Amino acid sequence: MVASAELWSLISESLHNITGCGAITDSHALSGGSINSAYRVNTEEGVPYFVKLNTLSSLSMFEAESDGLDELVAANAIRVPLAVTTGSGAGHSWLVSEYINLGSGESTSQRLLGLQMAALHRNSDSSFGWYRDNTIGSTAQINTESDSWVDFYRDNRLKFQLDLAARNGFTGSLQSKGERLLADLDSFFTDYSPQPSLLHGDLWGGNAAFDEQGQPLIFDPAVYYGDREADVAMTELFGGFSTEFYAAYNDSWQLDTGYRVRKTLYNLYHILNHANLFAGGYAAQAESMMDQLLSEI
Repeated sequence: MVASAELWSLISESLHNITGCGAITDSHALSGGSINSAYRVNTEEGVPYFVKLNTLSSLSMFEAESDGLDELVAANAIRVPLAVTTGSGAGHSWLVSEYINLGSGESTSQRLLGLQMAALHRNSDSSFGWYRDNTIGSTAQINTESDSWVDFYRDNRLKFQLDLAARNGFTGSLQSKGERLLADLDSFFTDYSPQPSLLHGDLWGGNAAFDEQGQPLIFDPAVYYGDREADVAMTELFGGFSTEFYAAYNDSWQLDTGYRVRKTLYNLYHILNHANLFAGGYAAQAESMMDQLLSEI
């Protein structure tokens, strides 16, 4: 995504209106993003900022992400980049946030990450969901609030993804198994009643890191209030979290024994989303996970 001089001028103005800083003097493209283009920019004062760019239609996605960062910052549990400004123009939308130099975390850093995630999850609300919808990747994530976690997860997570999968051509046994799973979702919660915990919502290894002092930070959130097991489950989906992380988390707030089964239920949401975004073998993986879950009923 090519950023024009006009675009940088608009972002400079947006930054100045919030921070009073001078104009952006240079920009450097960063690698790693599959949905947005990312840049490090510097202002006349030498202050760096992190900038995400996407199409004009993505402004609401960036506004929701900015609000999610604010929600996590307000919890005061773990470091999160400060959101600065969002806007649109010159054919693009943008999100500007604090730029943090990253370092490498040692085992003590992983342990601290586990403790701080448990502290984040102790922030609760009166219902499941959030006051606004956001996105998981580039897929809409519906956060309509509910007093029932089972209803929320059934309707706003699994059913939403299964309906989208059907529209994307993933029909047949994936849908029939999905219907059976949705019908019996209560069976995974017969003796377990989660509280609405503040979740990062997209906690894979690429969205957690450590600063130059080894302090943990998390970013690129898909925030909502839900079962804390959903965040922990995703840390296991693609790896990147050490045994020290899990030991520290459990030392601070022991996971329920039923987590062993429910983690597959929670990761099914993300695998279905990957099938809808990227196709490939993710639909077959989702169906295999459904088989495993249905065998537990």
